Amino acid sequence: MNEARLAALEPTQTIVHLCQWQDLEAEADEMWSDVKSKQQQRWLWHAIDHATGEVLAYVLSHHQDSALLELKALLEPFGIMQFYTDNWGAYQRHLEPAFHTVGKTNTQTIERKHLTLRTRIKRLARKTICFSKSIWLHDVVIGLFINRYEFGLDI
Repeated sequence: MNEARLAALEPTQTIVHLCQWQDLEAEADEMWSDVKSKQQQRWLWHAIDHATGEVLAYVLSHHQDSALLELKALLEPFGIMQFYTDNWGAYQRHLEPAFHTVGKTNTQTIERKHLTLRTRIKRLARKTICFSKSIWLHDVVIGLFINRYEFGLDI
């Protein structure tokens, strides 16, 4: 989770934004990679601020509804009023239709982030000989990269 961004929000400020119905928008998406073989997929679920492109939170998990629910729980303190996603069924099941827009028009920034990640971390590339042998190592490598590149944290 983006602790720096969360710390910048004051609880009273968040409440005021919600009462004024000021739209706080986020793009959410998932991307896959392999661990050991193509049959063992691992998914990176993450959400970014629609206006700034700043990563708000991410989850490394399976391609299941529980991963989206975990990401949604991490995003709760941000007070997001509108989600932009692709047409994956989990989004349809767990996001309120009034606060959810499906389509590629509003997810271009997060898709660009996927391309950056695939370019810089070869184990995320679709056709590669670089792959992780364990889920733990896979998650550590990707987590360290995101924490350093997106959040500016020391490794």
